[in-house]
Amino acid sequence: MVTLAWLLLTYKVPPEPAAKRIALWRRLKAMGAIYLQNGVCLLPKTDDHMRRLKMLENDISQMGGEAVILETVALDRSQEEKVITRFKVDRDEQYREFLGRCADFENEIAKEIAINKFTYAELEEEDTDLKKLQGWLAKIKKLDFYGATLADEATQRLHACEALLDSYAQRVFDAHDENR
Repeated sequence: MVTLAWLLLTYKVPPEPAAKRIALWRRLKAMGAIYLQNGVCLLPKTDDHMRRLKMLENDISQMGGEAVILETVALDRSQEEKVITRFKVDRDEQYREFLGRCADFENEIAKEIAINKFTYAELEEEDTDLKKLQGWLAKIKKLDFYGATLADEATQRLHACEALLDSYAQRVFDAHDENR
């Protein structure tokens, strides 16, 4: 069995200004960290995470706070699974939100088709929305360290959105050819 190593960050920062504390929390969540409790978070041990945590440690110090970064492993397989499950749950929350946005995208195109709105301006808007979905999924996947359960569904749903936009684009092109 390969033992997984994690980086554990514990920190304490002054309550004010709240904006700095919130920005710190956002940066850690953007890295894919899970919180074990307030001021205690965990990331898989990678060189990138180590470097970024060291930079955060410096930022915390400049905020008048204190931080400690430790390398740790789980006591046993059961504890390791609890941690992995937490990572997966966090990613699945993000995938669920992503899937909801895919549904919004699909509904928007269905609405445009229903009212026969086949314009280049609308196609461009939908293309921009699809690019946002593609970028968002890429960000989630980058933080999906342990293979969350909804990863495949999210990928398939994005492919369906891409196919839907291709189909809509063809209808826009056809509509403009008819108008010539």
